Amino acid sequence: MKILITGGHGFLGKYVCQILEERGYDICAPTHEEFDLMDREFVHHILSINPVDVIIHLAALCGGIGANRMRPAEFFYNNLTMGTNLMHEAWLNGVKKFVAVGTVCAYPKFTPTPFREEDLWTGYPEETNAPYGLAKKMLLVQAQAYREQYGFNAIYLLPVNLYGPGDNFNPRSSHVIPALIRKIDEAIIHGEDKIIVWGTGEPTREFLYVEDCARGLCDAMEKYNSPEPMNLGTGQEISIGALVLTLKDLMGYEGKVEWDTDKPDGQPSRCLDITRAKENINWKPKVGLRKGLLKTIDWWRDHVRK
Repeated sequence: MKILITGGHGFLGKYVCQILEERGYDICAPTHEEFDLMDREFVHHILSINPVDVIIHLAALCGGIGANRMRPAEFFYNNLTMGTNLMHEAWLNGVKKFVAVGTVCAYPKFTPTPFREEDLWTGYPEETNAPYGLAKKMLLVQAQAYREQYGFNAIYLLPVNLYGPGDNFNPRSSHVIPALIRKIDEAIIHGEDKIIVWGTGEPTREFLYVEDCARGLCDAMEKYNSPEPMNLGTGQEISIGALVLTLKDLMGYEGKVEWDTDKPDGQPSRCLDITRAKENINWKPKVGLRKGLLKTIDWWRDHVRK
């Protein structure tokens, strides 16, 4: 079986490629320059001359709250266009299975925890990342529509917030864990007695170690063939305030934390129900938060801080 992975050189994609190679699959992971998903004619040409059996669509324009607020139109248009083009051309070119990877940002702002897949349409997403979340949620609509009309085997997965070695530590576009690791470490290096963190610290989040997510995606590619979306998470949440204290402890930082309450908190809470993944693909995460954070801190200090 030949598998095409878009975004295969990205944070999650590298882990997915590694696992699939270990399982003996023939994989193809072109770069953005080699495979422009915004150009539908180009996508059609590439798939017509290079047939594949499965596509795992990981490519996305994404980032933290700051990046979403600065570029909402790009986050909507680029993600919608890439996904729509690719799935349509996959169907036209006889791809046997399409794995669409969505986002926890697709869930309504006030979804009760734990988020169940049935809750996806009960309200509007949190405003700071709604354009991104809605663009990615349209992949679910497209997948179900193509399955109903054409019998196309497209599945839709919903990973929660990811972290781990290889994450994006750019302060302009990073998510909360790498942003905090960098902020705390730079405060240690420069001898600063406090750090300033966005929001109130009260919202809760769930974090999934990237390698666990990659394994879940590969398991779903092999075993899951339902039109219903499926969550991938840990089922456990932690407040941002508690996360900061945990990172301070793991990194040995004794300074104070000052909360910039003029900055948005984002969604009040995020925690997924992963019953469907346990029952359908026998998947659950293996790496706990403290262990995963230590691995991420070590990677930052060994590979990026230098």
